[in-house]
Amino acid sequence: MRWMTHNTMERLLLVAFATAPVLMGVPVWASVQATSGQAATSQTGAASSTLNAAPDSVAQQGVVLDRVVAVVNDDVILESDVDEERRFEEIQPYRRVTGDNTRERVLERLVDRALILQQAALEPEDAVSDKDLDDQLMTLRKDIPDCKLQYHCETEDGWKKFLGAHGFTEEEFRERWRQRMELLKFIEVRFRNGIKISDAEIKEFYEKRMLPEYAKRNVTPPKLDTISKRIEEVELQQRVGALLVDWLKSLRAQGSVKIMTPGEVAP
Repeated sequence: MRWMTHNTMERLLLVAFATAPVLMGVPVWASVQATSGQAATSQTGAASSTLNAAPDSVAQQGVVLDRVVAVVNDDVILESDVDEERRFEEIQPYRRVTGDNTRERVLERLVDRALILQQAALEPEDAVSDKDLDDQLMTLRKDIPDCKLQYHCETEDGWKKFLGAHGFTEEEFRERWRQRMELLKFIEVRFRNGIKISDAEIKEFYEKRMLPEYAKRNVTPPKLDTISKRIEEVELQQRVGALLVDWLKSLRAQGSVKIMTPGEVAP
């Protein structure tokens, strides 16, 4: 049953917001100018690399390396961020449903994440410890089927090969996962801590939602006292999810979110 599978806050928020880097307060071209031969081309909203050619050569027009796809308040999202987010999604042990990883859906998630990160910067929480990060990464290596079976991620070499196959170095992925943990922590502190689920609400969920499902399947239901904690978790997840959606709508309305069209100049 669905409510029996997603029974932690972390899994709920993973479905909603898998963490990816958004360039916060950094000039967009700084992230793509890896060599001294690269220059910004603001007229096209893309970064270009000047070719080694004569001054009057048409080759000097450059080659597009990246482009701005969205501006969230004063922060930008690049096409490369969208690509990296999609690759990051492929690593998750609890992947989204088919069709939910389109470019448009990914970009919307990056916009939402940028809005959350901007708020998190105003209300900083304690940093995630290296030990907590290491513990989660070790669990992750065991939870991803391909990682465990095909790459033997119980070994350091296997883990590095698995990450490399998805375009990440070990350090890059480590920092992305740390950011993910910090984001989840911020959301949980902001929304979950003030929510209380009463015994009456747990009983109502059990009687009106769970029992009819078990009856349809001709399966004997578990006793309420053995399942109450899981029901409480589901109710908490649903309420946090609803609060998060409403909060994001408010942040979008109060701020400035601009989705770029191909060839459009970044404001």
